[in-house]
Amino acid sequence: MLGKMKRILIGKPMKSAELDAEKLGKWKALAILSSDALSSVAYGTEQILLVLVAAGFAALWYSVPISIAVLGLLVILIFSYRQTIFAYPTGGGAYIVAKDNLGTAPSLIAGGSLLVDYILTVAVSSSAGTDAITSAFPMLHDYSIVIALIMIVFLTIMNLRGVTESASVLAIPIYLFIFSIAILIISGGVKFLAGGMEAAAPEFGTSMSHVSLFLLLKAFSSGCSALTGVEAVSNAIPNFKQPAEKNAAGTLMLMGCILGAMFIGITLLAYGYGVKPDPKATVISQIAEATFGRGTMYFIIQGVTALILFLAANTAYSAFPLLSFMMAKDKYMPHMFMVRGDRLGFSNGIIFLSVMSALLVVGFKGNTESLIPLYAVGVFIPFTLSQLGMMIRWIKVKPTGWGVKLLVNTIGMLTTLSITLIFIFTKFTQTWVIFIFLPLVVYVFMRIHRHYCNIADELRIDIKLEKPVRKGNTIVIPVAGITRVVMNTISYAQTMSDHVVALYIGFDDEAIRKMEQKWEEWNPGVRLVVIKSRYRSIMGPLKKFIDTVEWKTAETDHITILIPQFITKHWWQNVLHNQTSFMIRAYLINYKDVIVTTVPYHLNR
Repeated sequence: MLGKMKRILIGKPMKSAELDAEKLGKWKALAILSSDALSSVAYGTEQILLVLVAAGFAALWYSVPISIAVLGLLVILIFSYRQTIFAYPTGGGAYIVAKDNLGTAPSLIAGGSLLVDYILTVAVSSSAGTDAITSAFPMLHDYSIVIALIMIVFLTIMNLRGVTESASVLAIPIYLFIFSIAILIISGGVKFLAGGMEAAAPEFGTSMSHVSLFLLLKAFSSGCSALTGVEAVSNAIPNFKQPAEKNAAGTLMLMGCILGAMFIGITLLAYGYGVKPDPKATVISQIAEATFGRGTMYFIIQGVTALILFLAANTAYSAFPLLSFMMAKDKYMPHMFMVRGDRLGFSNGIIFLSVMSALLVVGFKGNTESLIPLYAVGVFIPFTLSQLGMMIRWIKVKPTGWGVKLLVNTIGMLTTLSITLIFIFTKFTQTWVIFIFLPLVVYVFMRIHRHYCNIADELRIDIKLEKPVRKGNTIVIPVAGITRVVMNTISYAQTMSDHVVALYIGFDDEAIRKMEQKWEEWNPGVRLVVIKSRYRSIMGPLKKFIDTVEWKTAETDHITILIPQFITKHWWQNVLHNQTSFMIRAYLINYKDVIVTTVPYHLNR
């Protein structure tokens, strides 16, 4: 039943040879990997205005130069990550760059920041999409957490079905969003130039004494939230069709152009229309209403905006599993993240991402706005480390034209470092947790790595000197009575060794006497050892007996515990029987130098 359900939801398993068919071309990759970055158009300008409006309506003209500065940083990041793509075509972005040029600790900080950021992306995006739905349909407000979790489950299923299939479905709303915003910007611009706007815009260039540098820097850092998701393409190069680095670089440039045009377009319209932040209507909603009225086009724009906020999470579903795979390959994350699922995706990474983000949504009761500054800091730390790593690479390698490349990365590093510091200082009450959480994440990575290294050291052998040692086998069979299950186990044991012992643990003299009498009558050719348990415990006497056997035979024999167990025809019938065999196995599995094996006997009724 579970298998059929899995096939319906996920689809049929794919052969490993079909992996190349799962690679993405530019247009599908743009839809999958740019959803996070493009969705920031819905709130980037608004974040700037929310800070500036504290100084009064007249201060909103600063949004234009601040947006131009953000656009300049976007250009730097796009060219910088384009250089990273060609320098590191295996993917991994900031993690690989930092590992290669800065060392282990910085690479783990970059990798940990990105992984946490992807989890926050899913939580924040699903909550933002839910807010848009509950704003349109207030009666659903009480079900906001359920709606957000349904969104996460939907994205999980889509991504478990495979990269190509999810790209084909999710590309439609993403390109619809790009098309709708383009129409909004063009129509709004034409209406503004034609003088169709009645609202007065704040006068451009007005000098305001109470607008401090601190306020402008805070507005700039808030606007930089529009740059989240830019690094996703450099992380996911292995998902591209060949030539992968060329297709990835083209996708990155295309994403940068679309994002830049939409962001500056919305900012200019917001200024021209005199839009100011309103808790009841987003900036895009106000621009769309001023341009089209509350007609069909207005509701289309609102609908696709809500959809893109929700689909922004899909970028994380593409990048998180790949980064987890690379870190697991380096032994900093569990090896389960290296396993491909039935549909050739890294299923464990996808499921882990979904579970963690769902826990955040439930923990914050669907209100994840307080996570946005932490989410932004989590992006800019890897930005800074990636830029610094590329600077060191150009100085060490000195390829053709390295001076210009070094300059681009130096400007990028200084800018992203400044923004990181501005975020931390201006929003310290919301970002202080990162100083506790990041070191903790790095510590966990180091402990995982140490564990794998210790295991490798302990399991490694010298193939020239060390050979298998042949030993005998003493088999102990715990029995509760004389049944077909016990007979089946003894028959199997006799094929393995001549040293077989049956162990019966009785609770009273009468039960022990009857068992000894029956065993003597049956005479299966195996000696029965009887122990009386005064406290009605099975584990204690069993452990003492094994210790005695081990003390006598450990040098010459292996010790094997064969546990007889019958398997019921239906799973629910297990509830009707005691689970002594399971308890024995669970108790003895950690017992050093003892082999524990279950011998099943399948019932037909």
